[in-house]
Amino acid sequence: MFDKSAGQLIKALVVAGVAIGVAGAADAKEWRAWNIHVEGYPNTVAMDKFAELVKDKTGGSLEITNYHGGVLGNQPDAIEQVRIGALEVGNFNLGPMGTVIPETNVVSLPFIFKDLPHMHRVLGSEAGEVIKQGMMEKGLVPLAWYDSGARSFYNSKKPITQPSDVSGMKIRVMNNELFTGMVGALGGDGSPMAFSEVYQALKTGVVDGAENNWPSFESTGHFEVAGYYSLTQHLIIPECVCISKTAWDTLSDAEKKAVEEAAVESATLQQELWAKRSEQSKQKVIDSGVNYNEIADKAAFQDAMKPVYAKYIEANPAQADLIAKMQAVE
Repeated sequence: MFDKSAGQLIKALVVAGVAIGVAGAADAKEWRAWNIHVEGYPNTVAMDKFAELVKDKTGGSLEITNYHGGVLGNQPDAIEQVRIGALEVGNFNLGPMGTVIPETNVVSLPFIFKDLPHMHRVLGSEAGEVIKQGMMEKGLVPLAWYDSGARSFYNSKKPITQPSDVSGMKIRVMNNELFTGMVGALGGDGSPMAFSEVYQALKTGVVDGAENNWPSFESTGHFEVAGYYSLTQHLIIPECVCISKTAWDTLSDAEKKAVEEAAVESATLQQELWAKRSEQSKQKVIDSGVNYNEIADKAAFQDAMKPVYAKYIEANPAQADLIAKMQAVE
């Protein structure tokens, strides 16, 4: 009698367990994530790890499918889709957010960050909280910060060790008034042009130089036609793992904790992979014969940006306090 009852009880528990499992699978939330980068890129590897960790840490109650290579649209459109909840997740660069989220514009100010570690210190400070709150008010919840490198000057003429070295040079920059103003403040001529045209422009002397991070300098072959790379690190724009606030608000507290932990762990992986990729690119171009120099004290370059900052603050007075907070972080 005991054995029969026990057997019936076990059977009932197994059936119930299966039913719960099926219900859990059926009720699992399914999110889509946007990423512009290709397979094998540090961000792509990290976003795949993020999805894996989310599924594991939530016990399968939330599953994320990554769509890499920008297949769900361009970045400005994807930012808007995540903001309104049509997409749930995005790995975004903060640069294109400025038109919608004013607080993110400040990261595009030249020399606002001293280097990558300083960027992370700022983002972890009161200033970073102001940026985060500005993003959340516009529908984006940033859970972790990814690296996207530091842009530095390279050219075909000479090393750049002080602002006056840029004087008279024609430097290709991205199409942004802040960047043309930056080169102008250093005495050069900022020349916007399509990125695809830069190699030939350097080769033929249409421009004297350009600016970008190590992986881009190496992978584009620009090091073949610009033999001087100077580590100015004048532009460091972070990227985020951002969740739609609409989707975020559907999560339980336990799920929110799990998703945030997964994002932070993925950021640690991304930063390690980015550093490794950058070092490999740096070594490759140095081995090719490129002349490379560091700039230990960027104070002179930062001082030269005062007119650029003054013009920006005049147009965006509400950002003055945030800029001061960022500059105060050691």
